[in-house]
Amino acid sequence: MAAANTLDASWNRKLTRGIVLPDSSIDLHGHTLASAHALLDQGLDRAIRRGDRVLLLVTGKPPRPDSERPHARGAIRAAVADWIAASRHADAIAAVRGAHPRHGGLGALYIVLRRPRCG
Repeated sequence: MAAANTLDASWNRKLTRGIVLPDSSIDLHGHTLASAHALLDQGLDRAIRRGDRVLLLVTGKPPRPDSERPHARGAIRAAVADWIAASRHADAIAAVRGAHPRHGGLGALYIVLRRPRCG
């Protein structure tokens, strides 16, 4: 994802410390790949129209290496990076970072949206 390196050090510190409060969130738990993809697209669209800066995307934790159901856990999480990179909203995304434990840790991501361009 090309957008992954466009944040300044101040933003990175705030995200790493968990002091940024997400403006909105999308929870993909319990969805199929198709419905999760659609929900992500709709959620990004709403967040961009509202002028949100940080969207919390709850994906669920990645599978453990010893998982009994590796085929069932982590499929959405694994697909998210590709979905975001190919999204019609990709140009509006400044960065994607792992969430702080207070916001879901390994089971969530911050999507930092660019400021809307004026004029």
